[in-house]
Amino acid sequence: MSMLDTITAKVKTGAALSREEALHLLNDTDLLELGQLADWVRQHKHPHGRVTFVVDRNVNYTNVCVSECKFCAFYRKPEATDTYVLPLETIYDKIQELVDHGGTQLLMQGGIHPDLGLDWFENLFRQIKRRFPRVQVHSLSPAEVTFLAEKEKISIAACIERLRKSGLDSIPGGGAEVLVDRVRELISPNKIGWRQWADVMEEAHRQGMRATATLMFGTEETPDEIVEHLFRVREIQEKTGGFTAFIGWTFQPGNTELGGDPATGVEYLRVLALSRIVLDNIDNVQASWVTQGKMMAQVALRFGANDLGGTMLEENVVAAAGVDFRMSQDEIIEIARGAGFTPAKRTTLYDILEEY
Repeated sequence: MSMLDTITAKVKTGAALSREEALHLLNDTDLLELGQLADWVRQHKHPHGRVTFVVDRNVNYTNVCVSECKFCAFYRKPEATDTYVLPLETIYDKIQELVDHGGTQLLMQGGIHPDLGLDWFENLFRQIKRRFPRVQVHSLSPAEVTFLAEKEKISIAACIERLRKSGLDSIPGGGAEVLVDRVRELISPNKIGWRQWADVMEEAHRQGMRATATLMFGTEETPDEIVEHLFRVREIQEKTGGFTAFIGWTFQPGNTELGGDPATGVEYLRVLALSRIVLDNIDNVQASWVTQGKMMAQVALRFGANDLGGTMLEENVVAAAGVDFRMSQDEIIEIARGAGFTPAKRTTLYDILEEY
């Protein structure tokens, strides 16, 4: 029996793979055979043949960030001349536009702004909930939460509790990059380590908040470190069950200090398929049309993805790197149908709102 046959038998009986087996899938398995196995997992978890999406908006409340990550084209140092913090009324106007488009999810992330404290966010979230009670505030990131806790000299648990009580509903997985500190020290030396990222997520899950997990690859990581990242996400999920979805995307080098060449479409599909196979305890895997474009996103639906993420009425971070893919709700529906699926609009927590 070949290594792939052994791995396939384990996958189809629900047995967990080893890191060695996952690495074999990533490095040595034929692309189409890898895709077929990931597609089997997708069908097994989602036999209804549905591909979901959420109507959402990214609001980047500031571009000031002291982390200065080498892979980021969006941030500005505090002393730069083109910094901003959005006025609260501007944020509310953006959310109103989201609601007018039938949107349900607000993804709000910025940078690590040294002058914005916990009170600023508590006030903002309370106002959002008062004005837009049906909008899911899916915002901040573990790095932002950690910074706020340190600024206020309180515990991560106390910080999350205050944010949650003021209106924060769930936490996106931004800032994960690769959950291996060797890589993080090369590409984002001023940002929190992988264990701090995990601590925030585990505490949020303990308090009943859901979150997503992410991976940004194509920088300085090795295949072994991609595998390690996936297993660390899997182990957090085993402990808490709090992740609703996993999203992997490729580093976009334009206008960044790190630079270099982007990962290829084949590399993206290999990592996507592996994530679907390894993360058998996370229900949903998203295709990243924001970095890959709509045609590759459609292919991804046969490589393990069952979700097309959000419509993103606004997106600035990836666009700052020179990548500016856009998809309307109608285009997302068309992509899903064209791949042979039933498109369905969902909430952040994957409750189905409407099928098309």
